[in-house]
Amino acid sequence: MAFLIVGVLLLGLKLAEAGPTGSWPWWAVLLPFALAVAWWGFADSIGLTQRRAMDKMEAKKSDRRQRNLEALGLGPRRDRKARHAQPMPASSQGPQGGSLDPTQR
Repeated sequence: MAFLIVGVLLLGLKLAEAGPTGSWPWWAVLLPFALAVAWWGFADSIGLTQRRAMDKMEAKKSDRRQRNLEALGLGPRRDRKARHAQPMPASSQGPQGGSLDPTQR
């Protein structure tokens, strides 16, 4: 990306004939574009581009999973709430000392 930015700046300066780039040869002005193409070819050949894409996809997947867990009430907020929750008072227990919750019988 940096090669492209430098190339566009040099190209603009060359076309406007501003500064010392006005007298530079065209091959010197267009060199950053050639370097960008060479870098992309090298990065693709060693798998750098694919690795970055996979890392980005993993980050998106992790964020999506975290959002879904929180939406279900299973995220880290739930853990904090459970740690800070107070035990049920004795008045909420049934006549035999058990819970009033029918699913607990």
